[in-house]
Amino acid sequence: MAAVPMLLKVALPSIPVVNQLPGVRKAPVDGFTGLARTRPPITVERDAVEAYARVCGFPIKDVAPLPYAHLLVFEQQMAIMSDPAFPAPAIGTVHLENSITQHRPIAVGETLDVVASVGAPLPHAKGRVYEFRTEVRAGGELVWEELSAYLRRGRGDDGASYGTVFPDAPATGVRWQLPADLGRRYAAVSGDANPIHLYPLTAKALGFKRQIAHGMWTMARCVAALENRLPDAVKVDVAFKRPVLLPGTVAFGCTPVDQGFAFGLSSPSGTPHLAGRTTAL
Repeated sequence: MAAVPMLLKVALPSIPVVNQLPGVRKAPVDGFTGLARTRPPITVERDAVEAYARVCGFPIKDVAPLPYAHLLVFEQQMAIMSDPAFPAPAIGTVHLENSITQHRPIAVGETLDVVASVGAPLPHAKGRVYEFRTEVRAGGELVWEELSAYLRRGRGDDGASYGTVFPDAPATGVRWQLPADLGRRYAAVSGDANPIHLYPLTAKALGFKRQIAHGMWTMARCVAALENRLPDAVKVDVAFKRPVLLPGTVAFGCTPVDQGFAFGLSSPSGTPHLAGRTTAL
């Protein structure tokens, strides 16, 4: 699915009147039990891996960076979100948390089978959470898994306690200067061309002061900073706290914890953007 048709399809349920048309109108949330999508087997191409590595700060290797397989499932996630049977419009749905389990590195040239699914929504104080799960297999072997949690704001449950608690990881003096075109560069390698990441005008139309960095880029950049200290089998969990405005400066911090590292990304003044941790398997 090309980027422009995909964006149009996910945007239609957010347009008044249009969102009531057959084939666009969303199903009610009550009774929704889940959806799944598969894609034809896909081969990991060196050019694509190296382009991603350069944008996210990873070294060039014969294996894909740990978060790379997220790109292989992005189109399936968008297909699920744009399906009329899925209750929530994609536009305005917030990426809350992400968890990747790498059982072993994925080699350049490997052919993979990718399955994406989502179940019934979970309660949250500010609405409902949809957990998208991904399984990536090579020759039948499970090599990579992901859980992406998305919040649809609305009537919430004050008693809900959804959310991961992470150890503190104060900034250590490492700062990254992020250019204004970072969102466009990441969109070019990831396929995620959400307007909030591209230009000031398109971001302002959706309620932001100016364009913001992709959450999955911030996760990838932090993992790249730790890459040479992580084992082949590892779990990486993150929570996205505040958007990173582009251009901008962010401060990175990490500290050893049991079986891995706690890490974080913040503004120079200390406003948190991302919290995470790694766990050796």
